[in-house]
Amino acid sequence: MAAPRTEVTEIVTGLAMLGHDDLRWALAAHPPALRNVSGERWERLAALEREGRFRLEFAAAWANGATFLRADDGLRGRVPLLVEWKGPHRDPAEGAVPADLRVDHVYLVSCKYLSRILVNASPAHLFDRALAGGPGVTGPDWYLGAAPGAYQELYAEVRAGLPADLHLPPYAADLAPDHRAALREALRRGWPPGGAVAAYRAFAGEVARASAERWRQALGTKRAREAMLWRLLRIGPAPYFVLGAAEGRPLRLRIMTPWDWRQRFDLRRFDVWGDEAGQPTVRWRATVRDRGGGGDAVLDGHVEIRWSHGRFAQPPEAKVYLDTPHHRVPGYVPLS
Repeated sequence: MAAPRTEVTEIVTGLAMLGHDDLRWALAAHPPALRNVSGERWERLAALEREGRFRLEFAAAWANGATFLRADDGLRGRVPLLVEWKGPHRDPAEGAVPADLRVDHVYLVSCKYLSRILVNASPAHLFDRALAGGPGVTGPDWYLGAAPGAYQELYAEVRAGLPADLHLPPYAADLAPDHRAALREALRRGWPPGGAVAAYRAFAGEVARASAERWRQALGTKRAREAMLWRLLRIGPAPYFVLGAAEGRPLRLRIMTPWDWRQRFDLRRFDVWGDEAGQPTVRWRATVRDRGGGGDAVLDGHVEIRWSHGRFAQPPEAKVYLDTPHHRVPGYVPLS
């Protein structure tokens, strides 16, 4: 089930595209043109609105949907016959458009509110495969492959600072699921006394440097670097729209396709490097030339490599962030 906040931002955005003048009336109407929303969800949304919860999200979503209805790049004032909410789902297709709404079988809309996260992948999928090969690409424990010595030193310091009755094996490579569950609970409040903090700092730097080097090896050609940037920015074969909010301002964008992008822009550089940021972090920067004479634009982002669900609990994930404001990204066109 989608979280209440997600239901508000996505469903109300689609609801506003139907041209109703009043939000409360529209919620009560359960318009049949908005598909895949159950009666229970309509009632939940109406109750949230009456109680004044998610007030800012209701207002932003309603304004974004109404703007899309009027926009020249959008519906141009034509009320759609069909708005489909995709709901909680995982699209099986590789490189699929991250759409939450589909309008009249044509317009694809992603609702993105206050999030700079572009991609959440396994490190192997990002750094070795450059996000190609499907979302299920995984591999051995990334930490064991990227920084085996530093990982073992960190684990040894942690093990030495924890009670012996946890019965942890001497080597990190031998950790079983029950050991990881015990570590997660034992480390919930932080590292144990001793050298674990310093060991983690050294470990984080080594993982970052090794990950950046493996990423550089996967991006040996300009074509590979260009495709990497498109995948990071979720620029795919079909055009779509992003309606949301970021940094206290509305986010209303049309996202180019690679064909559109290459006609307008040229990738000059794509650089990656490890950063001493307190946790394993890889920075990335793209320099893009505007073929229309707009000069160069610089896009910055970073990747945080961290355990999922707690220290040592599960294999690490690579979470990609966009640090440049969305409206300054080449290929993200403000809605007109």
